[in-house]
Amino acid sequence: MQGKMLVAALVASLPLVASAQSSVTIYGVVDAGIAHEDTGAVGGNKTVLASGNQSTSRFGFKGQEDIGNGLKAVFNLEAGYQVDTGAGDASLFGRRAVVGLEGSFGAVVLGREYTPVADVANVTDINGQGFYGSNLSSFAAGRLTRRISNSVNYRSANAMGGFKLGVAYGMGEQSTGPSKDLVGASLAYASENFYIGGAYHTVENVTTGKDKEYIVGATAKFSAFEVKANYMVADPTGTGNKYEQANLGASYAFDANKIYTNVQQNKLENGAKGNLFSVAYSYTLSKRTNVYAAYATMRNNAQGLFPIYSAGSNITPAAGQNGVDPTGLTVGLRHSF
Repeated sequence: MQGKMLVAALVASLPLVASAQSSVTIYGVVDAGIAHEDTGAVGGNKTVLASGNQSTSRFGFKGQEDIGNGLKAVFNLEAGYQVDTGAGDASLFGRRAVVGLEGSFGAVVLGREYTPVADVANVTDINGQGFYGSNLSSFAAGRLTRRISNSVNYRSANAMGGFKLGVAYGMGEQSTGPSKDLVGASLAYASENFYIGGAYHTVENVTTGKDKEYIVGATAKFSAFEVKANYMVADPTGTGNKYEQANLGASYAFDANKIYTNVQQNKLENGAKGNLFSVAYSYTLSKRTNVYAAYATMRNNAQGLFPIYSAGSNITPAAGQNGVDPTGLTVGLRHSF
């Protein structure tokens, strides 16, 4: 009888041992709101139920397994979707899909990953790459590269005196002609209240050679007040126009409230220019739920055709409508799990 009880106790303990060695987490964000969006052109305004005007609506799976000798196997699969329609992104796990090893040396992951430039841009955007007026517009088609498929990525551990290194190599997987390979690196220093970082990419262009992309950015926090700034460039070879974007933003938190504001300048080498102003407000209802409101306006010069981006939508004038001034206003609800 005692033997049977011992066996039962051992069997019952096995799942506990396994759970101590490995774990899987399911997480996500559900974000929806009502938005009035106006491209600035005649007939270009509409009221919509928008998904993700503070954070992209998403769900994901992440996990790790202790495999001994100080190593962990890690993975992350993350998918985006639209709350208003229920539709998913074109690629199931297009936001992130990686597997790798993590240890005292840092982490090496393979798959679809954020680029070094994107890492710095995310940290130094006061809007958290969410509200209208975020720096996500710098990652529009033909500009900087936010994610890279078929990639090998290294990020150093957090034990380098505050410094952190990132390296990425994305394989274009072309058998003939220019490879479309991306090679990039980032270096950042972070303390409790301060961050400064920079990143650089080259992308082998199919027709014209190597495109260059880079960013520098910084943040500083003073109790409830925070300032963030960045400057980024996409410099294509050949006939493309060099693109520049600069952001300066601040936020202030008090009680359950937080106010954000940002100014942004966009420029092209051909003389096109657009200046943006945005303001947002968030009120925390619980640890995982908040309501928000956000507004942004872009002032384009006669050559300008610059859009307004949020995490879930963009307000983009049609081709040929240069000089119009887009605006966006939204109120919404966000819940994370």
